[in-house]
Amino acid sequence: MTWHEAATPVVGARERIATRIVFFVAGFAISAWAPLIPFAKRRLALDDGQLGLMLLCLGVGSVLMMPAAGGLAARFGCRRVMLAAGAVICACMPALMLAPTLPLLALVLALFGAGMGVLDVVMNVQAVIVERAGGRAMMSGFHGMYSVGGIAGAGGVAGALALGASPLSAIVAMAIVAALLLATCRRGLLLEGDGGDHPAFVLPRGRVLLIGAVCFAMFLSEGAVLDWSAVFLTSVRDADPAIAGFGYVAFAVTMTIGRLTGDRIVHALGAFRVVVCGALLAAAGFALVVLVASPLAGLAGFALVGAGAANVVPVMFSAAGRQRSMPTHLAVAAVTTMGYAGVLLGPAALGFIAKLTSLATALGLLVLLLTAVAAVARVATRD
Repeated sequence: MTWHEAATPVVGARERIATRIVFFVAGFAISAWAPLIPFAKRRLALDDGQLGLMLLCLGVGSVLMMPAAGGLAARFGCRRVMLAAGAVICACMPALMLAPTLPLLALVLALFGAGMGVLDVVMNVQAVIVERAGGRAMMSGFHGMYSVGGIAGAGGVAGALALGASPLSAIVAMAIVAALLLATCRRGLLLEGDGGDHPAFVLPRGRVLLIGAVCFAMFLSEGAVLDWSAVFLTSVRDADPAIAGFGYVAFAVTMTIGRLTGDRIVHALGAFRVVVCGALLAAAGFALVVLVASPLAGLAGFALVGAGAANVVPVMFSAAGRQRSMPTHLAVAAVTTMGYAGVLLGPAALGFIAKLTSLATALGLLVLLLTAVAAVARVATRD
């Protein structure tokens, strides 16, 4: 008997609200760090290469802890694990502005990433349980709250800095807000765990492998927009640098809107149609970016990518909760890890391809990748 079959927690409005708050906190915390990266770079006099290696530590910390997070949730319950991960995250946030040397900052970033990785997995485990108990689509709304949190975190820090706050006071304020939100929703986090021993890592198998591959492709596409949209618009389409940044803004806005309305869309169309239509719409967006030589077409294309990609990953997490190849907690950990690997490895791989060919060719390959996602949608979403 698997953990999620043995534990049948009572789930109501409190648990649904708590799940939304935790997703918000995860997006809030990670995005609060982004506007402060230039300050850390200047304070420690880092060159671009050192900065890149330092930022990689965050991803490494996440990926190392993600596979074990599902087992921790099964043993100790979602509440204990998420609160512990949240405590690590909130403690690390001020430390990011206090670390006096590059090695110490790298260590803090790795710990910060580890906390984020654990929180990311376990909040999705809770989301799967809450959605299954509710008997209706909720996953897109949960992930939409992550996007809202991202906007609030980055906007809050940027606003505080604009008002004259120091970087340290800004991040301390954000850490306090995150801690208070976690404390507020504590009683809605699922407590049940079986207390047993669980493997720290299990290779994905069966349909989980396919679901993880779809998430890898979708996260890779998201990472491509984040890292390459402004570069593409300035270097290939000769857009003004002040305009180029709106490529990611267009993507983020349409994705957030798509996720906040996504539960109704999934209910109306069904998981299969959402994945097929979403993947093909995202593919059409990249095709528009690559084939039409206009900065405005590029902005519209990136907006289409956001709208199309918005609900594919949430549907995949729901599918991970329904499959029977692996226990839910292990399946969600595997899918999350594979997806995050797409964020880490994908943009670098695209850069390598762009160097050998062109950036337009590299982004064009994403059209083929997203078309492949649409092709496997039936198998990936079946009950």
